Amino acid sequence: MTAPNSPRPSQQESSPSVQSNTDLTAKDSPKNLAAVYVKGMAMGAADIVPGVSGGTIALIAGIYERLVNAISSIGPSLWTVYRQQGGIKGLLAIWRHVDATFLLALLLGIVTSFATLAGIIKHLLDNQPLLIWSFFFGLVVATVVLLLSEIKRWNVARAGLFIFGIVSAVGISSMPLVTTEPSLPYIFFAGAIAICAMILPGISGSFILLLLGVYDKALEAVHNFNLTVIVTLMAGMVTGLLLFTRALKWLLSRYYQGTLALLTGFIAGSLVKVWPWKVDALGTLNSEAIHNVAPWNYPAGAQWLVTLGLMVLGAVLVTALSIWGKKTKSVID
Repeated sequence: MTAPNSPRPSQQESSPSVQSNTDLTAKDSPKNLAAVYVKGMAMGAADIVPGVSGGTIALIAGIYERLVNAISSIGPSLWTVYRQQGGIKGLLAIWRHVDATFLLALLLGIVTSFATLAGIIKHLLDNQPLLIWSFFFGLVVATVVLLLSEIKRWNVARAGLFIFGIVSAVGISSMPLVTTEPSLPYIFFAGAIAICAMILPGISGSFILLLLGVYDKALEAVHNFNLTVIVTLMAGMVTGLLLFTRALKWLLSRYYQGTLALLTGFIAGSLVKVWPWKVDALGTLNSEAIHNVAPWNYPAGAQWLVTLGLMVLGAVLVTALSIWGKKTKSVID
């Protein structure tokens, strides 16, 4: 995964090669941008599901570090970049500095998914939860296996970070849901927290919105095109994103292998949330089914053929995405 314009990592950590944002932008051909757009759609589709992180897709697709570095380059320093040349040239310098062509293509893909898939995925979650959770369970398991293979040297610290990531994700997934009607300031706050989770592989931003009682409100706003709620939520997300990505960029550039172990732990811990066989507090199936049970205790039966088939499909697709991500990443290496 290429980390554009990031500081040089320490000698103890292995990290992808470093290139400038200018070089990356120059190599954004229409074909490459189309690939980024498709990966953005995959990220958006994952972020719609409470329990699956778009950051997981970005990491496995080979664009995670470029995304983090591009976002973290947005800040007060852009004024200095502009002043060096001024006018149109200054604006173009800012565009290159933040890797804006890449970000725009990715954002368009994410927005496309939200606009076209939000209703479909919500329908499946409400009416065919076993099927959609089985698919994402297989996807997440394959992601964990693939990322574990990327950690070259295990030691006590990295193993500890991996375990800490698992425990943190399980703890977040077990928190009780907030059910109060959210106000606009609360929606802003929820957006800021959720986007931090959304960029972290394994911790679902949409699940954080669900925990905070804003998820249904956000889906309703998108469906009904409620600009007040949408703009408030987006403003919170932008605020949280700009503050959080700087810390994440610092960790990735200096402690890449340790950070990868932590992020992989987050993803592994999210398996608790995406476990397919769920019931409600009374042991029955409805929209409140959030308690995991053994497959043989599932009221509708384990349905092994369908569930395992969808798990395999999810694993195959994420493996294909990983292979494709490495091939497309090599274009800008």
